Amino acid sequence: MTHLDQHALGSLSGVVVPTYRERPITAGVVHFGVGAFHRAHQAMYLDRLLSAGGADDWGICGVGVLPRDAALRDVLAAQDHLYTLVTRAPDGSSEARVVGSIVTLLHAPDDPAAVLARLADPATRIVSLTITEGGYSISDDTGEFDPRDEGTLGDLADPGRPPQSVLGFITAGLRARREAGAVPFTVVSCDNIQGNGDVCRRAVVSFAERSDPDLARWIESEVAFPSSMVDRITPATTDAVRRSVAEEHGIEDGWPVQSEAFTQWVLEDHFTAGRPALEEVGVQLVDDVEPYELMKLRLLNASHQAMSHLGVLAGATLVHEVGQDPLFARFLLRYMHTDALPTLLPVPGVDLDRYCEELIERFGNEAVEDTLARLATDSSDRIPKFLLPVLRHRLAAGADVSRPVLVLAAWSRYLEGRTDAGGSIEPTDLRLEELRAAVAREADEPGAFLRLRAVFGDLAEDEQVLDGYLDARRRLAEQGARACVEAVSA
Repeated sequence: MTHLDQHALGSLSGVVVPTYRERPITAGVVHFGVGAFHRAHQAMYLDRLLSAGGADDWGICGVGVLPRDAALRDVLAAQDHLYTLVTRAPDGSSEARVVGSIVTLLHAPDDPAAVLARLADPATRIVSLTITEGGYSISDDTGEFDPRDEGTLGDLADPGRPPQSVLGFITAGLRARREAGAVPFTVVSCDNIQGNGDVCRRAVVSFAERSDPDLARWIESEVAFPSSMVDRITPATTDAVRRSVAEEHGIEDGWPVQSEAFTQWVLEDHFTAGRPALEEVGVQLVDDVEPYELMKLRLLNASHQAMSHLGVLAGATLVHEVGQDPLFARFLLRYMHTDALPTLLPVPGVDLDRYCEELIERFGNEAVEDTLARLATDSSDRIPKFLLPVLRHRLAAGADVSRPVLVLAAWSRYLEGRTDAGGSIEPTDLRLEELRAAVAREADEPGAFLRLRAVFGDLAEDEQVLDGYLDARRRLAEQGARACVEAVSA
Protein backbone atom coordinates (compact mmCIF):
# COMPACT_ATOMS: atom_id res chain seq x y z
CA MET A 1 0.00 0.00 0.00
CA THR A 2 1.38 3.40 -0.99
CA HIS A 3 0.60 6.46 1.13
CA LEU A 4 -0.33 9.27 -1.24
CA ASP A 5 2.05 12.21 -1.26
CA GLN A 6 4.45 13.91 -3.63
CA HIS A 7 7.15 11.26 -3.15
CA ALA A 8 4.74 8.45 -4.08
CA LEU A 9 3.82 9.74 -7.54
CA GLY A 10 6.67 8.01 -9.34
CA SER A 11 5.75 4.60 -7.94
CA LEU A 12 2.06 4.57 -8.90
CA SER A 13 0.98 2.52 -11.91
CA GLY A 14 -2.28 2.48 -13.84
CA VAL A 15 -3.10 5.94 -12.45
CA VAL A 16 -2.70 9.31 -14.17
CA VAL A 17 -0.40 11.47 -12.02
CA PRO A 18 0.39 15.21 -12.07
CA THR A 19 3.92 15.56 -13.43
CA TYR A 20 3.62 19.35 -13.19
CA ARG A 21 4.01 19.26 -9.42
CA GLU A 22 7.75 19.19 -10.02
CA ARG A 23 7.39 22.83 -11.16
CA PRO A 24 6.54 25.79 -8.90
CA ILE A 25 2.77 26.22 -9.13
CA THR A 26 1.15 29.39 -7.77
CA ALA A 27 -2.50 29.90 -6.90
CA GLY A 28 -4.37 32.23 -9.23
CA VAL A 29 -7.70 30.90 -7.92
CA VAL A 30 -9.07 31.06 -4.38
CA HIS A 31 -11.95 28.64 -3.96
CA PHE A 32 -14.47 28.65 -1.10
CA GLY A 33 -16.11 25.27 -0.44
CA VAL A 34 -13.63 22.49 -1.24
CA GLY A 35 -16.13 19.66 -1.19
CA ALA A 36 -16.29 16.52 -3.29
CA PHE A 37 -17.93 18.29 -6.22
CA HIS A 38 -15.26 20.97 -6.52
CA ARG A 39 -12.50 18.38 -6.37
CA ALA A 40 -14.20 16.25 -9.07
CA HIS A 41 -14.99 19.23 -11.30
CA GLN A 42 -13.24 22.61 -11.26
CA ALA A 43 -10.04 21.28 -9.66
CA MET A 44 -10.03 18.45 -12.21
CA TYR A 45 -10.28 20.90 -15.15
CA LEU A 46 -7.39 22.96 -13.81
CA ASP A 47 -5.44 19.75 -13.23
CA ARG A 48 -5.91 18.94 -16.93
CA LEU A 49 -4.76 22.42 -17.88
CA LEU A 50 -1.69 22.31 -15.64
CA SER A 51 -0.82 18.90 -17.08
CA ALA A 52 -0.85 20.42 -20.55
CA GLY A 53 1.75 23.02 -19.46
CA GLY A 54 1.83 26.78 -19.63
CA ALA A 55 -0.65 27.50 -16.83
CA ASP A 56 1.53 27.37 -13.73
CA ASP A 57 -0.09 30.46 -12.18
CA TRP A 58 -3.55 28.85 -12.14
CA GLY A 59 -3.29 26.56 -9.15
CA ILE A 60 -5.98 26.65 -6.45
CA CYS A 61 -5.87 27.89 -2.87
CA GLY A 62 -8.83 26.24 -1.19
CA VAL A 63 -10.64 27.84 1.75
CA GLY A 64 -12.92 26.19 4.30
CA VAL A 65 -15.07 28.43 6.49
CA LEU A 66 -16.83 25.79 8.60
CA PRO A 67 -15.33 24.14 11.69
CA ARG A 68 -15.67 20.70 10.09
CA ASP A 69 -13.48 21.81 7.15
CA ALA A 70 -10.39 21.47 9.36
CA ALA A 71 -10.51 17.69 8.90
CA LEU A 72 -10.09 17.92 5.12
CA ARG A 73 -7.34 20.50 5.53
CA ASP A 74 -5.37 18.17 7.78
CA VAL A 75 -5.82 15.12 5.55
CA LEU A 76 -4.80 16.93 2.37
CA ALA A 77 -1.87 18.64 4.08
CA ALA A 78 -0.50 15.20 5.01
CA GLN A 79 -0.81 14.21 1.32
CA ASP A 80 0.89 17.34 -0.11
CA HIS A 81 -2.63 18.39 -1.16
CA LEU A 82 -2.91 15.48 -3.58
CA TYR A 83 -5.98 13.23 -3.83
CA THR A 84 -7.31 10.48 -6.04
CA LEU A 85 -10.27 11.08 -8.35
CA VAL A 86 -11.98 7.91 -9.61
CA THR A 87 -14.59 8.30 -12.33
CA ARG A 88 -17.00 5.49 -13.19
CA ALA A 89 -19.06 5.20 -16.38
CA PRO A 90 -22.42 3.41 -16.78
CA ASP A 91 -20.70 0.66 -18.81
CA GLY A 92 -18.58 -0.28 -15.79
CA SER A 93 -15.32 1.26 -16.99
CA SER A 94 -13.38 3.51 -14.64
CA GLU A 95 -10.39 5.84 -14.59
CA ALA A 96 -8.22 6.98 -11.69
CA ARG A 97 -6.07 10.09 -11.62
CA VAL A 98 -4.21 11.90 -8.87
CA VAL A 99 -5.20 15.57 -8.92
CA GLY A 100 -2.62 18.16 -7.91
CA SER A 101 -4.18 21.51 -8.80
CA ILE A 102 -4.91 22.41 -5.17
CA VAL A 103 -1.63 23.83 -3.90
CA THR A 104 -2.77 24.80 -0.42
CA LEU A 105 -5.89 24.66 1.75
CA LEU A 106 -6.65 27.28 4.40
CA HIS A 107 -9.05 26.98 7.32
CA ALA A 108 -10.59 30.42 7.79
CA PRO A 109 -11.68 30.01 11.45
CA ASP A 110 -8.07 29.27 12.41
CA ASP A 111 -6.38 31.99 10.37
CA PRO A 112 -8.71 34.56 8.77
CA ALA A 113 -5.73 36.87 8.15
CA ALA A 114 -4.16 34.29 5.83
CA VAL A 115 -7.37 34.12 3.77
CA LEU A 116 -7.59 37.91 3.57
CA ALA A 117 -3.96 38.09 2.46
CA ARG A 118 -4.68 35.68 -0.40
CA LEU A 119 -7.71 37.70 -1.47
CA ALA A 120 -5.74 40.96 -1.39
CA ASP A 121 -2.82 39.50 -3.35
CA PRO A 122 -2.93 40.57 -7.04
CA ALA A 123 -1.83 37.03 -7.92
CA THR A 124 -5.38 35.97 -7.03
CA ARG A 125 -7.40 36.69 -10.15
CA ILE A 126 -10.45 34.47 -9.65
CA VAL A 127 -12.45 33.69 -6.51
CA SER A 128 -14.80 30.77 -7.09
CA LEU A 129 -17.56 29.33 -4.94
CA THR A 130 -19.37 26.08 -4.24
CA ILE A 131 -21.19 27.18 -1.08
CA THR A 132 -24.59 25.52 -1.81
CA GLU A 133 -27.75 27.15 -3.08
CA GLY A 134 -28.49 28.67 0.32
CA GLY A 135 -25.07 30.23 0.79
CA TYR A 136 -25.96 33.50 -0.95
CA SER A 137 -28.66 34.67 1.48
CA ILE A 138 -31.05 35.62 -1.33
CA SER A 139 -34.72 34.97 -0.51
CA ASP A 140 -36.52 32.61 -2.88
CA ASP A 141 -39.76 34.46 -2.14
CA THR A 142 -38.67 38.10 -2.60
CA GLY A 143 -35.35 37.85 -4.44
CA GLU A 144 -33.88 40.21 -1.85
CA PHE A 145 -30.84 39.83 0.40
CA ASP A 146 -32.10 38.09 3.55
CA PRO A 147 -29.19 36.67 5.59
CA ARG A 148 -29.98 34.16 8.32
CA ASP A 149 -26.78 32.26 9.01
CA GLU A 150 -24.81 33.18 12.11
CA GLY A 151 -21.57 33.99 10.29
CA THR A 152 -23.09 36.44 7.82
CA LEU A 153 -25.24 38.14 10.47
CA GLY A 154 -22.22 38.46 12.76
CA ASP A 155 -20.09 40.01 10.03
CA LEU A 156 -22.83 42.52 9.24
CA ALA A 157 -23.28 43.40 12.92
CA ASP A 158 -19.55 43.93 13.51
CA PRO A 159 -17.78 44.96 10.27
CA GLY A 160 -14.56 45.58 12.18
CA ARG A 161 -14.02 41.97 13.23
CA PRO A 162 -12.20 39.39 11.09
CA PRO A 163 -14.74 37.89 8.69
CA GLN A 164 -16.38 34.54 9.38
CA SER A 165 -18.66 34.22 6.36
CA VAL A 166 -17.88 33.77 2.68
CA LEU A 167 -19.63 37.04 1.81
CA GLY A 168 -17.65 38.78 4.54
CA PHE A 169 -14.34 37.49 3.18
CA ILE A 170 -15.14 38.37 -0.44
CA THR A 171 -16.23 41.88 0.51
CA ALA A 172 -13.16 42.45 2.67
CA GLY A 173 -10.91 41.14 -0.09
CA LEU A 174 -12.47 43.46 -2.66
CA ARG A 175 -12.15 46.37 -0.24
CA ALA A 176 -8.43 45.66 0.08
CA ARG A 177 -8.05 45.49 -3.72
CA ARG A 178 -9.86 48.82 -4.11
CA GLU A 179 -7.78 50.54 -1.43
CA ALA A 180 -4.59 49.28 -3.06
CA GLY A 181 -5.69 50.41 -6.51
CA ALA A 182 -5.43 46.80 -7.73
CA VAL A 183 -7.58 45.16 -10.38
CA PRO A 184 -10.44 43.31 -8.64
CA PHE A 185 -10.64 39.55 -8.85
CA THR A 186 -13.51 37.90 -10.75
CA VAL A 187 -16.10 36.06 -8.63
CA VAL A 188 -17.35 32.81 -10.18
CA SER A 189 -20.29 30.97 -8.60
CA CYS A 190 -20.36 27.26 -9.38
CA ASP A 191 -23.59 26.56 -7.49
CA ASN A 192 -26.86 25.28 -8.96
CA ILE A 193 -28.77 28.54 -9.17
CA GLN A 194 -30.35 30.11 -12.23
CA GLY A 195 -28.29 33.19 -13.09
CA ASN A 196 -25.81 32.29 -10.37
CA GLY A 197 -23.51 35.13 -11.40
CA ASP A 198 -26.30 37.69 -10.99
CA VAL A 199 -27.37 36.13 -7.68
CA CYS A 200 -23.79 36.22 -6.43
CA ARG A 201 -23.40 39.87 -7.48
CA ARG A 202 -26.62 40.79 -5.68
CA ALA A 203 -25.44 39.01 -2.52
CA VAL A 204 -21.98 40.61 -2.44
CA VAL A 205 -23.20 44.10 -3.35
CA SER A 206 -26.02 43.91 -0.79
CA PHE A 207 -23.60 42.73 1.89
CA ALA A 208 -21.18 45.58 1.13
CA GLU A 209 -23.98 48.15 1.02
CA ARG A 210 -24.86 47.49 4.67
CA SER A 211 -21.54 48.96 5.85
CA ASP A 212 -19.89 50.72 2.88
CA PRO A 213 -22.20 52.02 0.13
CA ASP A 214 -19.25 53.45 -1.84
CA LEU A 215 -17.60 50.01 -1.93
CA ALA A 216 -20.90 48.47 -3.01
CA ARG A 217 -21.13 50.85 -5.96
CA TRP A 218 -17.51 50.09 -6.93
CA ILE A 219 -18.18 46.35 -6.82
CA GLU A 220 -21.32 46.80 -8.92
CA SER A 221 -19.42 48.64 -11.63
CA GLU A 222 -15.96 47.06 -11.57
CA VAL A 223 -16.23 43.39 -10.56
CA ALA A 224 -17.17 40.60 -12.97
CA PHE A 225 -19.58 37.90 -11.79
CA PRO A 226 -19.86 35.49 -14.75
CA SER A 227 -22.60 32.88 -14.60
CA SER A 228 -21.78 29.21 -15.04
CA MET A 229 -23.42 25.82 -15.42
CA VAL A 230 -21.64 22.91 -13.79
CA ASP A 231 -22.52 19.22 -13.99
CA ARG A 232 -21.00 16.06 -12.58
CA ILE A 233 -22.83 13.75 -10.16
CA THR A 234 -20.49 13.40 -7.19
CA PRO A 235 -21.48 11.70 -3.92
CA ALA A 236 -19.76 12.41 -0.62
CA THR A 237 -16.67 10.33 0.11
CA THR A 238 -17.30 7.22 2.22
CA ASP A 239 -15.10 4.59 3.81
CA ALA A 240 -16.19 2.27 1.00
CA VAL A 241 -14.65 4.69 -1.53
CA ARG A 242 -11.43 4.80 0.49
CA ARG A 243 -11.31 1.00 0.55
CA SER A 244 -11.94 0.70 -3.19
CA VAL A 245 -9.11 3.14 -3.96
CA ALA A 246 -6.82 1.08 -1.74
CA GLU A 247 -7.90 -2.27 -3.18
CA GLU A 248 -8.07 -1.30 -6.87
CA HIS A 249 -5.10 1.06 -7.05
CA GLY A 250 -2.95 0.36 -4.00
CA ILE A 251 -3.26 3.96 -2.80
CA GLU A 252 -3.74 4.95 0.82
CA ASP A 253 -5.74 8.15 0.38
CA GLY A 254 -7.55 9.71 3.32
CA TRP A 255 -10.02 11.67 1.20
CA PRO A 256 -10.39 10.43 -2.39
CA VAL A 257 -13.34 11.42 -4.59
CA GLN A 258 -15.54 9.17 -6.70
CA SER A 259 -17.83 10.57 -9.39
CA GLU A 260 -19.55 9.68 -12.63
CA ALA A 261 -17.52 9.91 -15.84
CA PHE A 262 -19.77 12.58 -17.38
CA THR A 263 -18.69 16.17 -16.82
CA GLN A 264 -19.73 19.55 -18.21
CA TRP A 265 -18.86 23.16 -17.46
CA VAL A 266 -20.39 26.06 -19.39
CA LEU A 267 -18.98 29.43 -18.38
CA GLU A 268 -19.75 33.02 -19.36
CA ASP A 269 -16.58 34.52 -20.86
CA HIS A 270 -16.39 37.71 -18.76
CA PHE A 271 -13.38 38.20 -16.46
CA THR A 272 -11.77 41.33 -15.03
CA ALA A 273 -8.26 40.00 -14.36
CA GLY A 274 -7.73 37.31 -16.97
CA ARG A 275 -8.60 33.63 -16.94
CA PRO A 276 -7.00 30.26 -17.63
CA ALA A 277 -7.41 28.77 -21.12
CA LEU A 278 -10.21 26.50 -19.97
CA GLU A 279 -11.52 26.01 -23.49
CA GLU A 280 -8.42 23.88 -24.12
CA VAL A 281 -9.61 21.28 -21.59
CA GLY A 282 -13.29 20.96 -22.51
CA VAL A 283 -14.95 23.94 -20.84
CA GLN A 284 -17.53 25.73 -23.02
CA LEU A 285 -16.90 29.49 -22.93
CA VAL A 286 -20.07 31.26 -24.09
CA ASP A 287 -21.71 34.68 -24.16
CA ASP A 288 -24.97 33.47 -22.60
CA VAL A 289 -25.14 30.60 -20.08
CA GLU A 290 -28.89 30.82 -19.46
CA PRO A 291 -30.08 28.16 -21.97
CA TYR A 292 -27.60 25.64 -20.57
CA GLU A 293 -28.33 26.38 -16.92
CA LEU A 294 -32.11 26.15 -17.42
CA MET A 295 -31.59 22.79 -19.13
CA LYS A 296 -29.55 21.42 -16.27
CA LEU A 297 -31.55 22.89 -13.37
CA ARG A 298 -34.99 21.94 -14.69
CA LEU A 299 -34.07 18.54 -16.11
CA LEU A 300 -31.30 17.04 -13.97
CA ASN A 301 -31.65 18.91 -10.67
CA ALA A 302 -35.44 18.94 -10.62
CA SER A 303 -35.46 15.23 -11.48
CA HIS A 304 -33.17 14.64 -8.52
CA GLN A 305 -35.78 16.21 -6.27
CA ALA A 306 -38.57 14.17 -7.83
CA MET A 307 -36.75 10.86 -7.54
CA SER A 308 -35.35 11.41 -4.06
CA HIS A 309 -38.54 12.01 -2.06
CA LEU A 310 -40.75 9.61 -3.99
CA GLY A 311 -37.98 7.01 -4.21
CA VAL A 312 -37.31 7.01 -0.47
CA LEU A 313 -41.03 6.75 0.30
CA ALA A 314 -41.17 3.73 -2.03
CA GLY A 315 -38.32 2.06 -0.13
CA ALA A 316 -35.25 2.87 -2.25
CA THR A 317 -31.97 4.10 -0.78
CA LEU A 318 -29.61 4.55 -3.73
CA VAL A 319 -30.08 6.68 -6.84
CA HIS A 320 -29.45 3.83 -9.26
CA GLU A 321 -32.27 1.81 -7.70
CA VAL A 322 -34.66 4.50 -8.92
CA GLY A 323 -32.82 5.14 -12.20
CA GLN A 324 -33.00 1.46 -13.16
CA ASP A 325 -36.65 1.06 -12.13
CA PRO A 326 -38.79 1.13 -15.32
CA LEU A 327 -41.68 2.80 -13.50
CA PHE A 328 -39.59 5.64 -12.13
CA ALA A 329 -37.66 6.01 -15.39
CA ARG A 330 -40.98 6.41 -17.22
CA PHE A 331 -42.16 8.96 -14.64
CA LEU A 332 -38.95 10.99 -14.90
CA LEU A 333 -39.03 11.01 -18.69
CA ARG A 334 -42.68 12.08 -18.63
CA TYR A 335 -41.77 14.95 -16.29
CA MET A 336 -38.84 15.98 -18.48
CA HIS A 337 -40.68 15.89 -21.80
CA THR A 338 -44.11 17.12 -20.71
CA ASP A 339 -43.34 19.51 -17.87
CA ALA A 340 -39.75 20.74 -18.15
CA LEU A 341 -38.89 20.87 -21.87
CA PRO A 342 -41.63 23.41 -22.74
CA THR A 343 -40.07 25.84 -20.23
CA LEU A 344 -36.59 25.79 -21.80
CA LEU A 345 -34.85 28.04 -24.30
CA PRO A 346 -33.17 26.56 -27.39
CA VAL A 347 -29.83 25.13 -26.27
CA PRO A 348 -27.08 25.52 -28.90
CA GLY A 349 -25.52 22.24 -29.90
CA VAL A 350 -27.66 20.07 -27.61
CA ASP A 351 -30.19 17.41 -28.65
CA LEU A 352 -32.59 17.73 -25.71
CA ASP A 353 -34.33 14.41 -26.34
CA ARG A 354 -30.97 12.64 -26.25
CA TYR A 355 -29.99 14.67 -23.16
CA CYS A 356 -33.07 13.36 -21.32
CA GLU A 357 -32.28 9.76 -22.27
CA GLU A 358 -28.69 10.27 -21.15
CA LEU A 359 -29.90 11.53 -17.76
CA ILE A 360 -31.76 8.27 -17.18
CA GLU A 361 -28.58 6.38 -18.06
CA ARG A 362 -26.62 8.51 -15.61
CA PHE A 363 -29.19 8.04 -12.85
CA GLY A 364 -28.89 4.27 -13.36
CA ASN A 365 -25.10 4.22 -12.92
CA GLU A 366 -24.76 1.95 -9.90
CA ALA A 367 -20.98 2.27 -9.78
CA VAL A 368 -21.32 5.87 -8.52
CA GLU A 369 -23.19 4.67 -5.39
CA ASP A 370 -25.00 7.96 -4.89
CA THR A 371 -27.72 8.18 -2.23
CA LEU A 372 -31.23 9.56 -2.42
CA ALA A 373 -30.71 11.10 1.02
CA ARG A 374 -27.94 13.31 -0.39
CA LEU A 375 -30.23 14.55 -3.17
CA ALA A 376 -32.97 15.34 -0.66
CA THR A 377 -30.69 17.39 1.60
CA ASP A 378 -31.74 21.05 1.96
CA SER A 379 -34.67 20.71 -0.40
CA SER A 380 -36.04 24.01 0.93
CA ASP A 381 -33.18 25.64 -0.99
CA ARG A 382 -33.34 23.34 -4.00
CA ILE A 383 -37.01 22.83 -4.85
CA PRO A 384 -37.73 26.60 -5.14
CA LYS A 385 -34.87 26.93 -7.63
CA PHE A 386 -35.23 23.69 -9.60
CA LEU A 387 -38.87 22.57 -9.60
CA LEU A 388 -41.07 25.55 -8.72
CA PRO A 389 -40.08 27.57 -11.82
CA VAL A 390 -41.31 24.67 -13.96
CA LEU A 391 -44.54 24.47 -11.97
CA ARG A 392 -45.17 28.21 -12.27
CA HIS A 393 -44.42 28.23 -16.00
CA ARG A 394 -46.82 25.35 -16.66
CA LEU A 395 -49.53 26.97 -14.52
CA ALA A 396 -49.24 30.15 -16.56
CA ALA A 397 -49.65 28.05 -19.71
CA GLY A 398 -52.82 26.44 -18.35
CA ALA A 399 -51.18 23.00 -18.35
CA ASP A 400 -51.57 19.99 -16.10
CA VAL A 401 -49.18 20.20 -13.12
CA SER A 402 -49.92 16.87 -11.46
CA ARG A 403 -46.32 15.63 -11.56
CA PRO A 404 -44.63 18.68 -9.95
CA VAL A 405 -47.42 18.88 -7.38
CA LEU A 406 -46.98 15.19 -6.56
CA VAL A 407 -43.32 15.92 -5.78
CA LEU A 408 -44.36 18.65 -3.32
CA ALA A 409 -46.80 16.28 -1.62
CA ALA A 410 -44.11 13.58 -1.47
CA TRP A 411 -41.70 16.05 0.10
CA SER A 412 -44.23 16.81 2.83
CA ARG A 413 -44.70 13.06 3.45
CA TYR A 414 -40.90 12.57 3.48
CA LEU A 415 -40.66 15.18 6.23
CA GLU A 416 -43.04 13.12 8.36
CA GLY A 417 -40.17 10.66 8.69
CA ARG A 418 -41.68 7.33 7.56
CA THR A 419 -41.48 5.33 4.33
CA ASP A 420 -44.56 3.63 2.92
CA ALA A 421 -43.40 0.42 4.62
CA GLY A 422 -42.90 2.16 7.98
CA GLY A 423 -39.12 2.57 7.77
CA SER A 424 -37.42 5.57 9.33
CA ILE A 425 -36.45 8.67 7.33
CA GLU A 426 -34.02 11.25 8.75
CA PRO A 427 -34.47 14.46 6.73
CA THR A 428 -31.69 17.06 6.65
CA ASP A 429 -32.63 20.66 5.94
CA LEU A 430 -31.62 24.10 7.17
CA ARG A 431 -35.33 24.84 7.71
CA LEU A 432 -36.17 21.43 9.14
CA GLU A 433 -37.89 22.64 12.33
CA GLU A 434 -40.05 25.11 10.40
CA LEU A 435 -40.88 22.57 7.68
CA ARG A 436 -41.84 19.82 10.11
CA ALA A 437 -43.97 22.20 12.16
CA ALA A 438 -45.91 23.11 9.01
CA VAL A 439 -46.37 19.45 8.05
CA ALA A 440 -47.60 18.69 11.57
CA ARG A 441 -50.36 21.28 11.11
CA GLU A 442 -51.69 19.57 7.98
CA ALA A 443 -54.20 17.48 9.96
CA ASP A 444 -55.97 20.58 11.27
CA GLU A 445 -54.98 23.04 8.55
CA PRO A 446 -54.88 21.25 5.17
CA GLY A 447 -52.29 22.93 2.95
CA ALA A 448 -50.29 24.40 5.85
CA PHE A 449 -47.05 23.17 4.28
CA LEU A 450 -47.74 25.02 1.01
CA ARG A 451 -48.41 28.22 2.96
CA LEU A 452 -44.75 28.57 3.92
CA ARG A 453 -44.20 31.71 1.84
CA ALA A 454 -40.42 31.68 2.28
CA VAL A 455 -40.39 28.41 0.32
CA PHE A 456 -43.49 28.41 -1.88
CA GLY A 457 -44.39 32.08 -2.23
CA ASP A 458 -48.07 32.40 -3.14
CA LEU A 459 -48.54 28.92 -4.65
CA ALA A 460 -51.05 27.92 -1.97
CA GLU A 461 -53.38 30.63 -3.31
CA ASP A 462 -53.69 28.75 -6.61
CA GLU A 463 -56.72 26.47 -6.40
CA GLN A 464 -55.34 23.94 -8.90
CA VAL A 465 -52.10 23.59 -6.94
CA LEU A 466 -53.73 23.41 -3.52
CA ASP A 467 -56.40 20.90 -4.57
CA GLY A 468 -53.84 18.78 -6.42
CA TYR A 469 -51.47 18.84 -3.44
CA LEU A 470 -54.17 17.79 -0.96
CA ASP A 471 -55.34 15.00 -3.26
CA ALA A 472 -51.77 13.78 -3.80
CA ARG A 473 -51.09 13.75 -0.03
CA ARG A 474 -54.23 11.70 0.51
CA ARG A 475 -53.34 9.22 -2.24
CA LEU A 476 -49.74 8.90 -1.02
CA ALA A 477 -51.05 7.99 2.44
CA GLU A 478 -53.63 5.53 1.12
CA GLN A 479 -51.90 3.98 -1.90
CA GLY A 480 -48.17 4.64 -1.50
CA ALA A 481 -45.59 6.35 -3.70
CA ARG A 482 -45.37 3.72 -6.45
CA ALA A 483 -49.09 3.77 -7.17
CA CYS A 484 -49.06 7.57 -7.28
CA VAL A 485 -46.06 7.62 -9.61
CA GLU A 486 -47.77 5.14 -11.92
CA ALA A 487 -50.94 7.25 -12.03
CA VAL A 488 -49.12 10.29 -13.45
CA SER A 489 -46.70 8.43 -15.75
CA ALA A 490 -49.01 7.26 -18.51
